[in-house]
Amino acid sequence: MHESKPKLIIQGGNPLRGEIRISGAKNAALPLLCAALLTEDTVRISNVPRLMDITTMLSLLKQIGVNVECTESSEFVLCATNLTQLTAPYDMVKTMRAAILVLGPLLARAGEAYISLPGGCAIGLRPVDQHIKGLEAMGARISIEHGYIHAVARQLHGARIVMDIVTVTGTENLMMAATLAHGTTVIENAAREPEIVDLANCLTAMGARIHGAGSDVITVEGVPALRGAEHAVMPDRIETGTFLAAACATSGNIRLTETDPQQLDAVLDKLTECGARIDTGSRWIHLEMQHRPQSITLRTAPYPAFPTDMQAQFMSLNCIAEGTAIITETIFENRLMHVQELKRMNADIRVEGNTAIVRGKSRLDGAHVMATDLRASASLVIAGLVARGETVIDRIYHLDRGYESIEEKLSLLGASIRRSTAP
Repeated sequence: MHESKPKLIIQGGNPLRGEIRISGAKNAALPLLCAALLTEDTVRISNVPRLMDITTMLSLLKQIGVNVECTESSEFVLCATNLTQLTAPYDMVKTMRAAILVLGPLLARAGEAYISLPGGCAIGLRPVDQHIKGLEAMGARISIEHGYIHAVARQLHGARIVMDIVTVTGTENLMMAATLAHGTTVIENAAREPEIVDLANCLTAMGARIHGAGSDVITVEGVPALRGAEHAVMPDRIETGTFLAAACATSGNIRLTETDPQQLDAVLDKLTECGARIDTGSRWIHLEMQHRPQSITLRTAPYPAFPTDMQAQFMSLNCIAEGTAIITETIFENRLMHVQELKRMNADIRVEGNTAIVRGKSRLDGAHVMATDLRASASLVIAGLVARGETVIDRIYHLDRGYESIEEKLSLLGASIRRSTAP
């Protein structure tokens, strides 16, 4: 018997209209959950999205010895009083590269960690050498054995760390490790993403001394111990941007609540450039699109520039826009794999190296396509929403890794979309 695998079936042509609530950010929630490893006390994290990666991270933390309780649908209480297993095994790390985020906290708190190397990634290399280099500067002895990082440090000490490349998880790992180090750590060329600031805010509530989060130089004064705290995960700026791009592509009219427009300047600027009318408040965004979008050229770069995690969605938007757009991907070398699937839907895209030239068409055609990664799957959903006829998307487990209840939310906005397990 063939195992049935879920797929999404979309009937295109409906403009998105209505209001939905944005979920907590996966990329903020994952390091926040790992921060619980830094204290014996109880840490309460709310606004946690229900996603496959969150489930995997909680399973890993339980395996390490963390007691995890779910008090309500989006709140988790974690207590890491007894760390019984200082290992992140390959079967966990291979499905979720963010498992590397237990390395810094385990090393700082328990003095040892044994973490599987993350291995390959569909969208490109994400080397962990910056994590290792920084922890070694803080006094850790690190070796690579049988595909695992084995790190040992009786007591980490403060250091000046200059990152060779901007890395979000690298910055988060080193910032968490530095909270319990002896002395002061300075991380230069640090990532500036809002998720870094969210983690710093939680660590500060736990008693850490952190300055400069959100800038490219972060200073951490180590303390002997951290305490418990309560923290709400920030809104998901990529989910927000995805729904805005979908509304723009479908000539829709939507209002998103429980989000933060200040974290989306680059995305909102591009949506305005393509002809959308946007109004914002402290916790909401309203977008209205009354005509076919204008094509928009963009180049991805680290925050606060245009995010690589929104590149695929904007490519779908450009596929039905008026004019020609040039999209340049500078972060990941293989992050144009959705191009071939969009071309199956009759998109006009030419790739030259890390650049895609997109000539807009008045419409796309529904087709059977396959998601290659998380954000590529979101781009195919947007393409399906504007296509003529039916679009079937395979391998939608990618979507479940990063979008909470996406078909329910799109249905609330009037999309014709359903999940099917039929062969």
